[in-house]
Parts: sequence; structure tokens; C-alpha cells
Amino acid sequence: MTLYNAIAKGYNSTRQADSRIVDRLIELLDLPPGKKIADVGAGTGNYSKAIAQRGYEIVAIEPNQRMQAQAQPHNKVSWITSAAESIPLPDDTVDGAIIMLALHHFQNISEAIREIDRITTAGKITIFAFEQSKIPDFWLTDYFPYFIQDTLKTFPNTQEIAQIIKQITHKKVEILPFLLPPDLSDLFAAAGWQKPEIYLDSSVRQGISTFSKIPDQELESGVNRLATDLNNGIWLQKYGQLKQQEMYDAGYRILVVR
Repeated sequence: MTLYNAIAKGYNSTRQADSRIVDRLIELLDLPPGKKIADVGAGTGNYSKAIAQRGYEIVAIEPNQRMQAQAQPHNKVSWITSAAESIPLPDDTVDGAIIMLALHHFQNISEAIREIDRITTAGKITIFAFEQSKIPDFWLTDYFPYFIQDTLKTFPNTQEIAQIIKQITHKKVEILPFLLPPDLSDLFAAAGWQKPEIYLDSSVRQGISTFSKIPDQELESGVNRLATDLNNGIWLQKYGQLKQQEMYDAGYRILVVR
């Protein structure tokens, strides 16, 4: 909770729901408008609201009240203050569920999956997650090596998660890549793959949990080196080929539980 109390302020300014992610989540849930969807680990509810605007009823489940306090009200979004491991809802309450970059924040993934499956017995679960094995390939780690150790420690391996889900739910799990466009509105960790200058903005870093954990000296050094390399053209020399790409596989994956 302490971490999210620290990053909650201003979170909405940089972590807006991206319409392409919303489109993909809705497509994979394969539910008609009017159905009820649980957003587990909803944070400030940006994806809850975006999906509600498409005509769905959303139950946003989030334990941190400071995150909840930033939510923009919507008449089709109701809130429950609860951890994913103990959701106060009856069995088979919702028609589907999403977990949007929240899986790695659950205290007990197995218990959380069991609860989410319990309230979503007949529907699909879609999990937007991050494959930890890709992080060493991302140029940002050249400036902030802490990202590697934090990611390997914090983010569960998607193949292992798929196995856990299969064992608990006895359902099929498909892992699909989500390639990043260069103009994401949800500025999570790899959103600036083609726009390195965004990481010089403290408000962007504020919305990325790993930046809140980096030791001050490494953070300052990394920001200064990145700024210097952008100014003198070194970054462009080393990573300029990314400017020619339309999409980038940074390791983001969607797990679909059917």
C-alpha cells in the first residue's frame, strides 16, 4: 500500500486508458454490451470507465482508497474496496473479468486467481501482463539497470502464471502478444520505446512503479545520462532504428482464460 500511496498523486495525468488496449480487451472477452465485467486491481479506474463507456457494467475492485479517490465517476462503474484474494461477491456474479497490469501487485496470485474464477465461473478472464524475460532487451535498462532486477523480482513469468491458472480453473489459457504502438496514452514502463524524452518528465516517472523504487543516486544518474545522450545524439546513434518501426514487442502479453 505504501508504494501506491506514493504514486497515486497525479497518476491519472499519465496513465490514461489506451483505446487500442480497450478494443483488444473487449474483443477477447467477447461479450455483448450490457454484460457485467469485473476490473480487478482497477487502480484509478481508467480502464473501468473506458469499458463502461462502451456500454458495459463494471465492478471495479481496488484495495487502495487513494487510487480510488482519483477515479472519474461513471454511472456504469461501481466500486468495491477489496484485495483480489478476498472479493466480497457471490459466486458467478460477473460475466467476465479483466486484470490490467495488476497481476504483479497481488499478494497471493493463486488465491487471487481462485477468487476471480469463482466470481467469473462461466465467463472469460483477460489479463494484460508483462513477460519478464524481455526486459533485458529494452534500451531503458541501459540507463536504469534497476529495472531488470525489479522486473525479474516483481513480475511473474507468464508461462508459469498460465500453468497456475490451468491448475486452479481447469480452463484453457492462451498467451497473446500485444505489440506497442509509438503513441500510447497509457504511459506504462515501455510506452516510451520510441519517445525516450518522456522519461525525463518526472510526472511520467511518477506513474511507473519501478521508478519509485530506484535508489536516488541511480535515478539521478540515469536521468542525467539519458538527457545528455538525447542532446548529443548518442541515443539516436544507438537506438535510432526504433524510430523506423511502427510497432514494438516490449514483452506485454494478454492471457485469455476461456
